[in-house]
Amino acid sequence: MNVLLVEDDERISNFLMKGLGEIGFQVTLAPTGEMARELIATYEFDIILMDIMLPGIDGVQLTQIIRFKKNYTPILVLSALNQPDDKIKMLDIGADDFLSKPFHFEELISRINALTRRNKLSYQDSSNVIICGNITLDNDLHTVMQDGKTIDLSPTEYKLLNYLFENKNKVLSRTQILQAVWGINFDNTTNVVDVYISYIRNKIDETEQKIIHTVKGTGYLVKD
Repeated sequence: MNVLLVEDDERISNFLMKGLGEIGFQVTLAPTGEMARELIATYEFDIILMDIMLPGIDGVQLTQIIRFKKNYTPILVLSALNQPDDKIKMLDIGADDFLSKPFHFEELISRINALTRRNKLSYQDSSNVIICGNITLDNDLHTVMQDGKTIDLSPTEYKLLNYLFENKNKVLSRTQILQAVWGINFDNTTNVVDVYISYIRNKIDETEQKIIHTVKGTGYLVKD
């Protein structure tokens, strides 16, 4: 496991590097966002562990830079900022999971394993191009096209639509969608799934053909 740790607190970084190293992980430390940016441009990592409050380029800006560069290495945010708005913002701009400080080391390892396992399965099992109706989703280019027109989606919107397309012609419950897109530890009482479905519907044209169907009392269905 090749890990990039972006953390400016020496006490925390020493603890994590020691603990992760003891279980066989190769950890590279970047105490600033600028250093992390250079390392990410030069080397490949299995996962990025990132604080939000960093000197110079902060975690929000760094995540945006990483995703803008079409780098989809899993990002696990480790932050003392634990308000729902902080978590939603980071997940929306492209982070994959959020763990509030302080945390148990065992939970960190579980989150790392879950994210890297999910990422590997995604590369192994997902079709590069998925077509549903007049919409084409290309996982190599990370683009969504409808009748030749590009549909601009946020990272979370893309992840949600991709999950729906991968499971087309199958009814998915809100809980299934929430766990697959936002992670198993996200608040399952939230209406974030409905909100993001609405975002996507506002961006795609369903006048000729209905793509995303609401299944009352259950969840959503994409029909081919």
